[in-house]
Amino acid sequence: MYKGRIGFRIFQVKKRPNRGLIEELAGYPTPNIADAMGRFRVMDPGIKYVTPGKVLAGPAITVMTRPADNLMVHKAMEIAEPGDVIVVNTCGNTNNAVWGELMTFSAIEKGIAGIVVDGAVRDGEEIKKLGFPVFARNVVGSGCDKDGPGEINCSISCGGVVVNPGDIIIASKEGIVVVPLADAEEVLAKTREIHRNEEKRIEEIKSGKIFKEEINNILKAKNII
Repeated sequence: MYKGRIGFRIFQVKKRPNRGLIEELAGYPTPNIADAMGRFRVMDPGIKYVTPGKVLAGPAITVMTRPADNLMVHKAMEIAEPGDVIVVNTCGNTNNAVWGELMTFSAIEKGIAGIVVDGAVRDGEEIKKLGFPVFARNVVGSGCDKDGPGEINCSISCGGVVVNPGDIIIASKEGIVVVPLADAEEVLAKTREIHRNEEKRIEEIKSGKIFKEEINNILKAKNII
């Protein structure tokens, strides 16, 4: 940990996921990944893709910041490694942007994969032109202060999901999932199986088995039919 005091601290990421694992997970639909985690750890749909395009995938650099302040978001960019995803908790503020065009230029130069903000960003049209993946609750015109406090690489809540530094973020137009680092191998294995089963079911439908027998079996068990 760097020097700091409670509420104003910077921690280091202790462990990072395998890059190949992240890339394979990113090749599956986010609903499949969510299903592999019991349909948990999906951020609420209020956090939307500001710059639609490629899937965002990478280990989380977490930021907890005071409402209307982005001092620690700037510092998070500096300590992040290429391929990281910055994940920000603004404590519910959606009136002041903690991210904008100039920060996007810096992030692109640093090689940061993208950002997820439980809050607001600005300069939406400019960011779209740059093609940088940004997820946020809304786009506003008002900026913010650079004063603190805040913490980097602590446990945060984003979109109703606990995010720890190093957890894998997979975000697309279909939603944002958080894969805990400790569970990543198991989640990937289950995601593979779920996706294979879906492909198998599609072939069954094409071959004429349009409806699943288990639906009527469930209804029979409930004495409905």
